[in-house]
Amino acid sequence: APGSMPNIKSATKRMHLSRAQNLRNRAKRSRIRTAIKRVRSAETADVGQKALHEVVVLLDRAATKNLVHANTVARLKSSLTRHVNSLS
Repeated sequence: APGSMPNIKSATKRMHLSRAQNLRNRAKRSRIRTAIKRVRSAETADVGQKALHEVVVLLDRAATKNLVHANTVARLKSSLTRHVNSLS
């Protein structure tokens, strides 16, 4: 049930740690999604290029840390790059 506490000490610790990690992961994924929106809403090519660079850095780090699957990262980078190239 939600809000129930484990009886075993190690399980309690894991619960706290996984909750903290879950919040961190959620914040990181949110940052990536916001950055992607910035690229998609870019009006000019140079603004898009700058935004794309930030997204690529975030996505590559996410792939390295297994936050987002490597193939998903590759697909996003590809589609965003094509989008930015279509702006110019």
